[in-house]
Amino acid sequence: MNSQTKTNKTKTNKLIVILGPTGAGKSDLALKLANDFNGEIVCADSRQIYTEMTIGTAKPYTAQAVPHHLFDIVKPNESFSVAQYQKLAIKTIKEIQKRGKLPFLVGGTAFYIYSVVEGWQFPKTKTLPQLRQRLENKSPKELFALLRKLDPNRAKNIDKQNKRRLIRAIEIAKQLGAVPSIRKKPLFDCLLLGVGKNHQELAKKIEKRTQEMFQLGLEKEVHTLIKKYGWTPVLQNSIGYSEWKELGILPSLSHPKQCALLKSKPINKTQKQALQKLITLHTLQFAKKQMTWFKKDKRINWIKTKKQAFDLVKKFIQ
Repeated sequence: MNSQTKTNKTKTNKLIVILGPTGAGKSDLALKLANDFNGEIVCADSRQIYTEMTIGTAKPYTAQAVPHHLFDIVKPNESFSVAQYQKLAIKTIKEIQKRGKLPFLVGGTAFYIYSVVEGWQFPKTKTLPQLRQRLENKSPKELFALLRKLDPNRAKNIDKQNKRRLIRAIEIAKQLGAVPSIRKKPLFDCLLLGVGKNHQELAKKIEKRTQEMFQLGLEKEVHTLIKKYGWTPVLQNSIGYSEWKELGILPSLSHPKQCALLKSKPINKTQKQALQKLITLHTLQFAKKQMTWFKKDKRINWIKTKKQAFDLVKKFIQ
């Protein structure tokens, strides 16, 4: 392989990653940079991948000049693993690179991002629908206790409140005896850009965004989803949707046929205020968790201005 071929290969293997907490402005920055550098955007958000969950997930407007990928690819009643996401994301990124474009991996789901950036190699196991169904009825506390018995090492570094991750870890441990350490085989040359805000600024932005969600029709979106799919595991574990069940505004029916009979009764002012307050609180708590994870990664370049980001990308791809 001559030096020219090596140079071309290195240049076409570039991947820009834009990450950070929810509500920080990742989508806006990604759109500007993708416009500047002939790029395409790949979703790395574990909720924006779902169809019909648009307002509650603050999904960006994808019908723009810059192509967007991996939004609206799974129904809210379908299971979708990190391994499935990784396979699709890598395929999409390589296709973008082959077209001579610059891929931008954008989102706040750390598992999605690092599975691609670090090239995680997942253990080959089957999904166990019957086991999953039984586990769905358990609380996060019960699931964590079960995982700790099956695999104490995995229990040490898992999110105790993340039901989906706990269930998946239990599923793997049941088949392999323990969740094996993830092997890594990076495929791309990555530049990691972090978009952050101070707590007060982020809190104001999230509060405003939550209010805008209701103005855009979140109430109708939630009713439509519950009538169509019922309270699926995805909807029960998604901010912007789960609060309607938590506050008792929509009954905790699980079967879609029962939910289909629900009458769309408009919420009153008190209910709306309670929902906005709880959604804002949950979003801020989630943003804090995201930052706790990302702050551990010293590879991330935290961005203060758009010019700083532009200069970093320009230097990286030269």
